[in-house]
Amino acid sequence: MSIKPGDKLPDITVAANGGREVGLRDYKGKKLVVYFYPRDNTPGCTLEGQEFTALYKSFTKAGADIVGVSKDSVKSHDNFCAKFGFPYTLLSDTDGKLCDAFGAIVEKSMYGKKYMGIDRCTFLFDAKGVLRQDWRKVSAKGHAAAVLEAVKSL
Repeated sequence: MSIKPGDKLPDITVAANGGREVGLRDYKGKKLVVYFYPRDNTPGCTLEGQEFTALYKSFTKAGADIVGVSKDSVKSHDNFCAKFGFPYTLLSDTDGKLCDAFGAIVEKSMYGKKYMGIDRCTFLFDAKGVLRQDWRKVSAKGHAAAVLEAVKSL
């Protein structure tokens, strides 16, 4: 299953940094950026998180919340947020419910070996919870700025 533009925000609740349970529907009424990344504390994922953090005030000014998602544990997310000062929620999708709903698990290849992993991808929902734009197989550098421009145009 994979969400596509025009689809509604899935009603899924998962664990989040800070030991909370967060449902995506909790964000209805605001624009929402949901970005998937492979793993905490890796160079590309750290860069992407830092770029979203650098633009966080601009996202909130434009009426948007940001949520990051990986399969890392809540403890890993807590450490990642503390280390880099991420001001937004990181969801711990250890069982892959969110990844499956968004079609974020793809076949990857490293050093000639194929495996299944999280695709770096981002989804933008409007205040009514409708997916307006998605980005697949994104490059971490500069991506947050492109998402911000799309948020401003909603």
